[in-house]
Amino acid sequence: MSYQTRLNVGLKQDHVAIMRKSWGLTQKILTGEKTIETRWYKTKARPWDRVFPGDRIFFKDSGEPVTIVARVKKVEQYENLTPKKVVKLLSKYAKKDGLGIDKGSISKFQALFKDKRYLIVVFLEGAKEVKPFEINKSGFGAQSAWITVDDIKKITI
Repeated sequence: MSYQTRLNVGLKQDHVAIMRKSWGLTQKILTGEKTIETRWYKTKARPWDRVFPGDRIFFKDSGEPVTIVARVKKVEQYENLTPKKVVKLLSKYAKKDGLGIDKGSISKFQALFKDKRYLIVVFLEGAKEVKPFEINKSGFGAQSAWITVDDIKKITI
């Protein structure tokens, strides 16, 4: 369904973003240090063309329950990335993504993302804690790091 069609019918979706616990980014969402969520991919993968303003994103660290929800304010998508474009986008978004802005951290993430060809930047608003809850990832793949559903209650345990 197109973005315009979704807007016209007022359709909203829920998403679960599963975060790498060792990076400590979920708490930065609550403190305001992290105001965007980025997803870097080699191929177009979820949530490419599936996340829209007004949707809700629930956040959880891997192996932990969902603890945070935020609303999507805006989405930007970039494709045909090159290593040079990756550096430029990291410089533009690293601070808002809670990754830090010093030269050392940019280099670390540049090496990590240098082969990525697609970037989704999701701008967040209204982040708040929720009563922790577990989700059932059955049918989404054991390694799935992003889940999209019509209603979060469909996968809440």
